[in-house]
Amino acid sequence: MCGVCGCGGGINPGTHEHGHDHGHHDHDHTTGDHHHDHEGFHEHVGPDGAVIRHSHEHDHSPGHAHDHGHDHDHGHGADEAGKSRLLRVEQDILAKNNAYAAANRELFAAAGVFAVNLMSSPGAGKTTLLVRTLTDLKGRHPATVIEGDQQTSLDADRIRATGVPAIQVNTGTGCHLDALMVTRAVGRLGLPPESLLFIENVGNLVCPAGFDLGEAKRVVVLSTTEGEDKPLKYPGMFAGADLLLVNKIDLLPYVTFDVGRMIGYARRIKPGLQVLEVSATTGAGLTAWYDWLAGGLDAAHRRRGHHDH
Repeated sequence: MCGVCGCGGGINPGTHEHGHDHGHHDHDHTTGDHHHDHEGFHEHVGPDGAVIRHSHEHDHSPGHAHDHGHDHDHGHGADEAGKSRLLRVEQDILAKNNAYAAANRELFAAAGVFAVNLMSSPGAGKTTLLVRTLTDLKGRHPATVIEGDQQTSLDADRIRATGVPAIQVNTGTGCHLDALMVTRAVGRLGLPPESLLFIENVGNLVCPAGFDLGEAKRVVVLSTTEGEDKPLKYPGMFAGADLLLVNKIDLLPYVTFDVGRMIGYARRIKPGLQVLEVSATTGAGLTAWYDWLAGGLDAAHRRRGHHDH
């Protein structure tokens, strides 16, 4: 069960699960400002990236007795009212997240920061790719990293070993980062002006697609050890991508993965999607990836100039 969006089950109103960050081995467990509500709802993200929240409210006042096993017809009117309320709640959830995302985007624009949201399924090689990228670009562009995982600071430790500042955000049972988590992390991490900000999301091809973090671009990493039909199974993720990185191409001789077919599936979901084939292990194709990042950073610099004027 996700403690952030509730996919797979309801949020327990008696708990206060919230994302917290771990930067430089300190912990933030603030309790005054949770990033989600506990109002008898649970929510999940559909395969198209839409956030859906359901009400499970009951009257538990003294003298109220009910049988949860009863079976009766609430009627068409009740169904329509429920759908209407569901839509309003869904819009409210997205509006709150989008407000933080907009503030993040404004902050990044003012600082000339190129923020990239890195997303993939677990094991696609995001962290290895990021470590290689930061190592190769060291001295060329200032960079910072926000690492999202349910538990541990292992990935942030790997990033910090390259000399790049990083902060770990542990989501607990949450299956994705949200914009408020990024707001808090940036506040503690600090952002050098005209720099790269990599936000490595929790490994998941469903829920991260539904939450804007304020990033400039979304990059999806898909490895050759995964199924080539992933774009068709998780269309919301690929529909929102600005770049698809096909990672671990060094393993192509050893796996039955048809790159062309996978790209065809991805472009069926999003025509014209830019695709780069890379290997974080051998370095193959990484020059094109670095050029893409440099182009995004140049654009961020120009936007900063316009923002200042």
